[in-house]
Amino acid sequence: MGGNAITLLQNGEEIFPAMLDAIRAGEKTITYAQYFYEDGPVARELAETLAERCRSGVAVSVLLDAFGTLSMPAEYIETLRRSGCQLALFRPLTRTIFRNANNRNHRRILVVDGRVGFTGGSGVSRKWMGNGRTENHWRDTDVRVEGPAVEYLQGAFAENWLEATGIVLGGEGYFPRPLPPKGQVYAQVVRSSPEGGSFGMYTTFLLAMASAQRSILITNPYFVLDDTMADTLTSAVRRGVKVVVLVPGAIDHNLVRQASRARFGRMLRAGVEIHEYAAALLHAKMMVVDGVWSTVGSTNLDNRSFALNDELNLVIYSAALGRRLEQVFADDLRYSRKVDYRGWRARGITDRFLEFLARPLRSLM
Repeated sequence: MGGNAITLLQNGEEIFPAMLDAIRAGEKTITYAQYFYEDGPVARELAETLAERCRSGVAVSVLLDAFGTLSMPAEYIETLRRSGCQLALFRPLTRTIFRNANNRNHRRILVVDGRVGFTGGSGVSRKWMGNGRTENHWRDTDVRVEGPAVEYLQGAFAENWLEATGIVLGGEGYFPRPLPPKGQVYAQVVRSSPEGGSFGMYTTFLLAMASAQRSILITNPYFVLDDTMADTLTSAVRRGVKVVVLVPGAIDHNLVRQASRARFGRMLRAGVEIHEYAAALLHAKMMVVDGVWSTVGSTNLDNRSFALNDELNLVIYSAALGRRLEQVFADDLRYSRKVDYRGWRARGITDRFLEFLARPLRSLM
């Protein structure tokens, strides 16, 4: 759909000020879904800012994934509830829902007054603060959206809120009609919920890769492809498409990294370029195809995102934003190390052993 204005937000130094400004401007409703939340300066400020809006009469709904936010201080939850915010946990870790406890809500969504939306890959922690070039901090990308696409961000939140609370969100405060055009960008919100039978993200990525004619640029922290997706990338190289992948040099889950690196050989032999980000912990989830099709969101390129978690990405059809994301990719490569086949083959016995341990866990990653 056309008529959208989309702003790229790089790292905590841009993401959190933009979100906080939008929340402070909220007048009717604020909906906020977060997978990861732990203590830190920005975590406290965000909780207090949401609480202030509640006390001012704004209807604030906060949805926290019960597993990803285990480290969130109880003090913040109490602050939100005491201020009148509606707060719910998505799939609490209890025996009664154990059958789907492994299916998490990995979506990141903020919508203010049904008119301004945010999504991406960022969590809330001191590790997300800064410029993405600092050791032990996250390098991430989010987007700010205005225009008709915001309704679909809100719809994704309402879907998860209904499951968690049994409450249907509706009305002008959440879904103002009509949403006037705010820009010239065509965009689409793609969401998947494997527990509900939807695998939209997997199909979206696969079709985009298969359609590429010139280039595929991938930034992703969890790059554990299945055979079909790996074949699609190597087929793209054979038809002359330049495929460049940026993955973390270090990450929070080392077994996932080893599961990813175990299959580098096949990709490198086929001509896929692979680089490992060295300046910080890479968490951005982006892909640009032919400089005109791009996506930013919560989806990792692994089975957990495609077959277990609820995920959401914004797909953008814009040459201008495609060029901007290509430049972001090029800037990140300056802080990365290229992986070559000879170096990969020479990896040590410890790495090979961890790859072996990770093999039976690939379906859970």
